[in-house]
Amino acid sequence: MIKKIIHFFLFAILVSSCGGGDDYTYVPTAPELPGSSSEEEEEPTISDEELLDLTQETTFKYFWDFADADSGGARERYHPNDPGNSEGVVTAGGTGFGLMAILVGIERGYISRTEGLERLTTLMDFLESADRFHGAWSHWINGSTGSVIPFSDLDDGGDLVETAFLAQGLICIKEYFKNGSGEEQNLAQQADDLWKGVEWNWYTQNQNVLYWHWSPNHGFDINLQLKGYNEVLIAYIMAAASPDYGIAKEVYASGWASDGNIVSANTQYGYPLLVKHNGSEQFGGPLFWAHYSYLGLDPHNLSDDYVNYWDVNVNHTMINYKYCVANPDSFQDYGKDCWGLTAGYSRNNNGTIGYNAHSPSNDIGVISPTAAISSIPYSPEQSLDAMHYFYRNRDDLLGPAGFYDAFSPEYDWVAKAYLAIDQGPQIIMIENYRTGLLWNLFMGNEDIQAGLTKLGF
Repeated sequence: MIKKIIHFFLFAILVSSCGGGDDYTYVPTAPELPGSSSEEEEEPTISDEELLDLTQETTFKYFWDFADADSGGARERYHPNDPGNSEGVVTAGGTGFGLMAILVGIERGYISRTEGLERLTTLMDFLESADRFHGAWSHWINGSTGSVIPFSDLDDGGDLVETAFLAQGLICIKEYFKNGSGEEQNLAQQADDLWKGVEWNWYTQNQNVLYWHWSPNHGFDINLQLKGYNEVLIAYIMAAASPDYGIAKEVYASGWASDGNIVSANTQYGYPLLVKHNGSEQFGGPLFWAHYSYLGLDPHNLSDDYVNYWDVNVNHTMINYKYCVANPDSFQDYGKDCWGLTAGYSRNNNGTIGYNAHSPSNDIGVISPTAAISSIPYSPEQSLDAMHYFYRNRDDLLGPAGFYDAFSPEYDWVAKAYLAIDQGPQIIMIENYRTGLLWNLFMGNEDIQAGLTKLGF
């Protein structure tokens, strides 16, 4: 897949920034995963509601128990067998997901409102003092100093997409606490001021498109435009919503939507794709494209001049599911209860461990639990079937911070590791499926409503 389309491919190359390729060598070969989807289906050993409770509560620990000790932000990744791995490396986007996860934790009673307020106050102060680049945060931030940690040689400044994921969480914090105690209202105002300080229009270079990166050392040299369809819709929504640094509708239309060329007539398994998935126009891209922008942005009835995004996400999910059921490469255990292709930890048949953006067009036999779990609003029955499979195999797949990032029955392998950007969507999208909490908070924000109106939603 073209580098211009998926920023996260850089991760596989850049693991050396936090200790090199040896970060992955600890991952053991797991015992053979029991239970083939071709065998007689086992009865669930836990109810649906209990399973949703378990998944949310264990996944919450990633953002609470295993957060960065100094800032309270989300660590880029966490390896239980090597807890020092990635220590001090805070990810901006994952921290945005963590803000939302903490709200879920308060609502579900995992922590008290007072505990949540204390942690969030520390985190807001950290974000306020961290390096910013025309208001945008960097992809990686030093959790002790707030200084940028370069994501690559040229990527040592602002990352607008990571910033948009973070801003999505800040909006939810503002809305959740705005009518609370004096201390809570101060926190809400701080969160509001932080996202409103992002100079979204700076990242257009006076063109009708947003750009992903800017660095004080390298300017816009990376030259990566934000064009759909992928995970970056939320950047345009936040940019349109900004009262001081907003973009015009033309930036959205020509940038994200390519003046209507975003629309696709392709169909798979009877489901229209509706949009041209960048680099994956036949079957659709990795499933995180249906998650990251929609953790706060409610896709129900969300239509612009071109498509309905609820239909886009449901169809994307069902094509991914149907592909795994069809299992054209005959990978072991793929089927109606073992499915889900997205970006995350990976391995291939020669044993090489790394990171990959799995999709039907890039399928190497690795399942990522976050793909099916985070898709539960779009495919509740299919997602629950997958979650019961993961739970039946809990001795191999369930760790201290939820289900592990990836596994492969084909290779008898489990990545006993976690990524913030994979854990966050699970607890958040389950909550949206159950109560709509984050969707209601985000969509209730007056600036977001003004931005959506500006863009013609």
